[in-house]
Amino acid sequence: MTNIRVGYGFDVHRLVEGRELWIGGIKIEHTLGLLGHSDADVLIHAVCDALLGAAALRDIGFNFPDTDMQYKDIDSKILLKRTVGLLASKGWQVVNIDATICAERPKLNPHIPRMQSVMAKVMGIETDRVSIKATTTEKLGFTGREEGISAHAVALICKD
Repeated sequence: MTNIRVGYGFDVHRLVEGRELWIGGIKIEHTLGLLGHSDADVLIHAVCDALLGAAALRDIGFNFPDTDMQYKDIDSKILLKRTVGLLASKGWQVVNIDATICAERPKLNPHIPRMQSVMAKVMGIETDRVSIKATTTEKLGFTGREEGISAHAVALICKD
């Protein structure tokens, strides 16, 4: 049983003017973008935390701290690739990802197939092992007020 593990990740970023909106490794046209030290890709950050948690390697902030200028405005796909590398160095590989993005706008469903393809390629797995869903919070809370976007992710990893 020690050859499989599950991890959970959660991330949130504030929506602001003057930033690009990157979610799932792709740029999405929108009037607002996500604020963060990196490109603030909320989905990739949640996936990184799920993967790191499954392998008991702490979290994204520990491994890629926002106090380190090498991560300033970094493409989160690089962080995802490095996360998968950290897991591989301990003998772990990604089995699958199941993630949900919570946002009122923009509508994300049309972008999901491309997000799946991009993230799968970065992780070196088949696209059908990356499940991404999008939902609203029915106008409730900070996401409902369009103050930010959040993402939840679950990862399954294994050792041969």
